[in-house]
Amino acid sequence: MNRVSGKVAIVTGAARGMGAAHARRLVEEGAKVMLTDLLDKEGEAMASTLGANALFLRHDVAKEADWRRIVSETEAAFGPVSVLVNNAGISSFSPIETLEEADYRHTIDVNQVSVFLGMKSVIPSMKRAGGGSIINISSSAGLVGLPNLLSYVASKFAVRGMTKSAAIELAPYNIRVNVIHPGIIRTPLMATTPPDVEQELIKNTPAGRLGEPDEIANVMLLLASDESRFATGAEFAIDGGATCQ
Repeated sequence: MNRVSGKVAIVTGAARGMGAAHARRLVEEGAKVMLTDLLDKEGEAMASTLGANALFLRHDVAKEADWRRIVSETEAAFGPVSVLVNNAGISSFSPIETLEEADYRHTIDVNQVSVFLGMKSVIPSMKRAGGGSIINISSSAGLVGLPNLLSYVASKFAVRGMTKSAAIELAPYNIRVNVIHPGIIRTPLMATTPPDVEQELIKNTPAGRLGEPDEIANVMLLLASDESRFATGAEFAIDGGATCQ
């Protein structure tokens, strides 16, 4: 199938985990994809496995100048951008009492500020493309509070609200903005979670297991495609039922 044939996409945090799964699905379904990350070797290797319709660029998502460069180089390689997957993110596990200000701000920069910069930077390109789809990857932690994850929860709640505001503002330009809230997914980021916390999360997930990156990528693909052309400002919780409780 070619559900996103002719589309040009940028996927951040695409060297591994969910980002790599997003990039793979988009290429499989006909898109040309710029993978970005700070993990050069892994990102280049991932792009090479996807063939001529995928390239990799080093990218600090918290820097506006980097975003301008990424959009410019993507346009030069593939044409105007029509899909942005704001996937890059980090986790920070700490009790509030011992959470350092610098660590809090770093999490906000990578998880929240990057989403603002990505949306801002891609708008002119999407206008040239005649419209587009921005898919922000939040978390089930953007829907409910969790202990010892204050900065992460704060950043993901913010992405939820930013998505809705951007959806309203960008609708006249045929630019859709939606948000996905993954639950516990088997990724390298999850590997940084203390084992006892992971087990508690699984215990509190009705599906009783970790999710897989492809299960998130399949929903991303729907939002990237014209099949979801009337969906904007919407939220998609893919969390094994965790936030139903």
